[in-house]
Amino acid sequence: MAKRIALILALATLGGAAPLCAHAQGAPSNQGNPAPDSLGADWGPQQDAARAGVKQGRYVPLLKVIAEIRRRTPGRQLDAGLEQSGGRAVYRVRWATTDGRRIDYIVDAETGAILSAN
Repeated sequence: MAKRIALILALATLGGAAPLCAHAQGAPSNQGNPAPDSLGADWGPQQDAARAGVKQGRYVPLLKVIAEIRRRTPGRQLDAGLEQSGGRAVYRVRWATTDGRRIDYIVDAETGAILSAN
């Protein structure tokens, strides 16, 4: 019983020291600083522009675009965003197929037409 208690205490002590060891080894610390945005700095304004476009009737809702891609290619959405390409608004939809391939769909945001799939 005493050995179990000693082991538990030793593990608890090591667990508490792990963050200190990581910091001492030069691991980055985000203490007080927000983590960098993995979606890109402009994802918030993109989302706002897409919402406004749909609300004003200029853009096809992204859910409708996703449904069409899912009908065409079974799989799941990895991410999506509104971009400008050739002077027009397009949705870029990254898609994972059921057999493990990744496809980037470019879809006209105004018509919902799939422009490319690579």
